[in-house]
Amino acid sequence: MSAPERPRVYLVDDHAMVRAGVRSELGDAVTVVGEAADVDSAVAGIRAAVPDVVLLDVHLPGGDGRAVLEALRAELPGTRWLALSVSDAAEDVIAVIRAGARGYVTKTISGPELRAAVQRVAEGDVVFSPRLAGFVLDAFAATSPSAPRSEDPATDPGLDLLSAREREVMQLLARGYTYREIGSRLFISVKTVESHASNVLRKLQLSNRNELTRWAATNRLL
Repeated sequence: MSAPERPRVYLVDDHAMVRAGVRSELGDAVTVVGEAADVDSAVAGIRAAVPDVVLLDVHLPGGDGRAVLEALRAELPGTRWLALSVSDAAEDVIAVIRAGARGYVTKTISGPELRAAVQRVAEGDVVFSPRLAGFVLDAFAATSPSAPRSEDPATDPGLDLLSAREREVMQLLARGYTYREIGSRLFISVKTVESHASNVLRKLQLSNRNELTRWAATNRLL
């Protein structure tokens, strides 16, 4: 059996050292077919290269990553877009996803995780850094015809069963924070976080964090 074809990747970032680091981390898992540092050169270069995946920074000289994507998305329907940014702001995540990106990962991602993310996007999957998924689910829930209006309160009666502390833990869990990060934010031990998390899932009758994130987005609690 022949080895799978390596994705052809185009890098867009305004820092040359970042591009060099990304290229190094990707190694021979991909074929880098070009790179650019600003909106205009990115549009021209991607149009010429027609890559499988564009790794796209969100903030660029002369505009932003969304401008690159919007300029080429219709013209290059076979190219998939993966945002790679230092920003984890909800407005950045939602804007680039609405523009057509297939995923959004932050620059804290490890080399192996980045290689896997590029491969998955090339194959048609969507990929998000864990704590960013809640932003997208929230935006989807807010625009869904069946979603509760923004002024509506959460309707799930399970919410009333949670203590104030459990609600805090629930929201941080749903946003993708680790137990250790939650403990640091709330000044409680990891063991206490684990206990609260178990209580939250039990009271809401949920099985795992993914279900909790969907539940929190539906009830506009993220």
